[in-house]
Amino acid sequence: MTPPRTITARDNPLLKELRKLGSDSVAYRKTGRIWLEGEHLCSAALVRGVQPRIAVFSDAGWERASAGMRNAAPDTVRVSDALFAGMSALDSPADMGFVVDVPLAAQPLPGVSAVLLDRVQDAGNVGSILRSASAFGVRQVVALRGTAALCSPKVLRAGMGAHFGLHLVEGLEPHDLQAWNLPLVCTSSHQGVVLQQAQVPDPCAWVFGHEGQGVAPHWEARAALTVRIAQPGGEESLNVAAAAAICLYAGSVGGR
Repeated sequence: MTPPRTITARDNPLLKELRKLGSDSVAYRKTGRIWLEGEHLCSAALVRGVQPRIAVFSDAGWERASAGMRNAAPDTVRVSDALFAGMSALDSPADMGFVVDVPLAAQPLPGVSAVLLDRVQDAGNVGSILRSASAFGVRQVVALRGTAALCSPKVLRAGMGAHFGLHLVEGLEPHDLQAWNLPLVCTSSHQGVVLQQAQVPDPCAWVFGHEGQGVAPHWEARAALTVRIAQPGGEESLNVAAAAAICLYAGSVGGR
């Protein structure tokens, strides 16, 4: 095993980049790289076959790291605990992280079940939906322009590693999907077939809309099916991430 190189300067270019990637929601679009802070995210990437470019450890993190983590990247860096904490955007800094290539594709996959995010703006909601999609066997998530950046730090943390099991596309406009051949299943808080009674096509694209405005009218007009979730408790609507989890489970083998 090659010993890690040590960085001691706070203004080192790599550490400056990591501070930017950890705090700026769209910095990855310029660099083509993302920063995964913490053992859980790093482990999730390795399990999915992701090859990190750089592994960074605090002194404490290096001492406790497994051989697999220490040898995961071709370039390994060690910094002091204080220096690592100073570049972390987390309230409770971790002690290790990976730099990996952005896990995004240019175009959706044809004929493969998907989630279509229509201007879902909250990063926590987006990350939670990615996690549900991965858990219930949906292979791709397509985000329209106006949706929270898929690889922002908050979405990465909320996704808990789901990014590395999904085909992800972001920044599309409605006209980019004119030729998309998947039947659309739109979700609504007040109209459509009750989910438990719906015959959901397989494959399909589940459409989840803006937290306040819902799914845009042009997607509703294209929908093969519109569904709603029965709410006998009388609430007006569900959080979009909660609604997505219910719908994706109902559409999975386990929910049938």
